[in-house]
Amino acid sequence: MDQKRIVIIGGGGTGAAVARDLGLRGHSVLLLERDEFTGGTTGRHHGQLHSGARYAVGDREIARECLRETEILRRIAPDLIEDNGGLFVAVTDEEADYASQFRSACAEADIRTELISGKQAREIEPALSQTVRCAVTVPADGSFDAWRLPAAFFASAMEHGAKLFRYANVIGIETSGGSVSAVRVLDRMTNKEHKIEADVVINAGGPWVGKIAALAGLDMEVTPSPGTMVAVQGRFADKVISRLRPPNDGDIIVPQRSFSIIGTTQWITDDPDRIETPPEEIPRMLRLADEMIPAFSSAPFRAAWSAARPLAKRAYEVKAARALSRDFDCVHHKEEGAAGLFSLVGGKATVLRAMGEIVADQVCSYIGEERPGSSDQEKLPPYRRFYRLLKEQESERKFSWI
Repeated sequence: MDQKRIVIIGGGGTGAAVARDLGLRGHSVLLLERDEFTGGTTGRHHGQLHSGARYAVGDREIARECLRETEILRRIAPDLIEDNGGLFVAVTDEEADYASQFRSACAEADIRTELISGKQAREIEPALSQTVRCAVTVPADGSFDAWRLPAAFFASAMEHGAKLFRYANVIGIETSGGSVSAVRVLDRMTNKEHKIEADVVINAGGPWVGKIAALAGLDMEVTPSPGTMVAVQGRFADKVISRLRPPNDGDIIVPQRSFSIIGTTQWITDDPDRIETPPEEIPRMLRLADEMIPAFSSAPFRAAWSAARPLAKRAYEVKAARALSRDFDCVHHKEEGAAGLFSLVGGKATVLRAMGEIVADQVCSYIGEERPGSSDQEKLPPYRRFYRLLKEQESERKFSWI
């Protein structure tokens, strides 16, 4: 069969996972990122590897998916995962009462938990507040580096022939006869425009997916939903510490190297390029962190930042951002006159490999080349290999398939 030309727009974790999965199946892939790789949402999350427990009460299937993916990532990228384990802590009587419902939902999602007393929790993590009444242990929780894991996916994609371009701003998506036909790109390194012919275009722009779809004259129902995180110097707990309650603002503390990160808030915006961290959220986040770990706010301040999630639905259709789905969808725009153009909406960092597999399956079905995937079996290469491979590619920067 003729080799199909597949362009991926977006150099974050999702784009990396899609490029890797398609590369493993032998497809020709070219990836375009307008800024630095992982410079958008991917490089700005707190790096929690979700066991799925956080989502179990609201959606068992999402919880099971998270659990499956944590197990796969531990197998294919053991050097990039920290097996912290997690503690969901009850600070109030209401949260303590929530433990039964929480554990029951986790059990239905096959997530192992154990109920322990507040005293036992403080024996495990002495920095926890004396107000902690009880806690639920979740061994499957963990953490990873927001840059290194995608870098390993990029390296794997490049080892299988993918070409990656940063500072390549897509300025147009062309169609012909009801199908996608080409992508126009501005090379920001040379300020020159290029036209790249394509049989398939994958819009993996995260919260920018709506803006990218508009380049093809399409209207995507996407709501960028930013959230704020605050980091302080010091590692107050080795486990991921979460509030034992339905998901809310400031209810997760993730240890990352020698730092501790509290996250996150959530609001709605119209433009992911115009996100500023609300100054009032920093003291609020520190206060919420102190409710779990009282020493948090007194630690040296490190940084505060915000990142937008690509949630599926328009802002005016919901009352609050937390009502929006975190689930993932791959939309094929065939019925809109752009066959071969796929837009990716939603998802979360923990399941990036699964998102790549879902997209690759749909692309293979569309082009009629059913090739089995193996992204859940092959181990990822060392993330440092990405730097060498990128240097080799950028020594001859050509926006072409040859």
